[in-house]
Amino acid sequence: AEAAAGRAPGSVRLLLATKTLDAGAVRAALLADAAAAATTAGSAHRVLVGENRVQELVAKAPDLADLAPELHVIGPLQSNKVNAALRWAHCVQSVDSPALAERLARRCADTDRTLDVLVQVNVSGEPTKHGATPEAALDVVRAVAGSDRLRLRGFMTVGANSPDPEVVRAGYALLRDLRDRVVGSGEPGTADAVTLSMGMSRDLEVAVAEGATVVRVGTAVFGGRPAPGGAAEHPAPVVAAAARGSRA
Repeated sequence: AEAAAGRAPGSVRLLLATKTLDAGAVRAALLADAAAAATTAGSAHRVLVGENRVQELVAKAPDLADLAPELHVIGPLQSNKVNAALRWAHCVQSVDSPALAERLARRCADTDRTLDVLVQVNVSGEPTKHGATPEAALDVVRAVAGSDRLRLRGFMTVGANSPDPEVVRAGYALLRDLRDRVVGSGEPGTADAVTLSMGMSRDLEVAVAEGATVVRVGTAVFGGRPAPGGAAEHPAPVVAAAARGSRA
């Protein structure tokens, strides 16, 4: 996808979307990725791990701690889950309101830490999608950028649910333009908001072409989700190959 879009190798990071997968499957993918990175030129950046549900993050993180993965919350974050999320998360990609930003900032102050944050934007306008509207996202940006406990790293979105790639593309272009306006504004706390987390297994090529710096991939790496208590479809070597292929 990088090559097809004329992007530099390594300019897009892969985030493993691990919803419903057990810690063993995630661990196998991380180990396979590390082994592949050791022998592949230009693979300096390790994959990220993203969880939609805080309870899954809390359940899996202890079993992955020795591998030191960078853990991201990529699903809606309720106020009553903030404390649990902050125990393990390096980044929350789903901040969609000033109230949530303020809650995270207060908890970070209580625990004397800082947190990377992406502002989630609903670029499609679909009522089933989470995220601030593009207009309201600027209020979220101000809340995050104005905190000394939160680091505004960029923006996240879920693409339009459309079979037309041009509809999906328009949404991703909108997010890129929003990012560029914020970074170019010169406002305090916005200079490092360069991340664009957009694109999943079904549309990552479009997302990369429109400037994604992180793609969130589950099915393309792990195959179909396992039944409860089951194992991921792919063994670790195939997981690694699929992960590398998603970057290609």
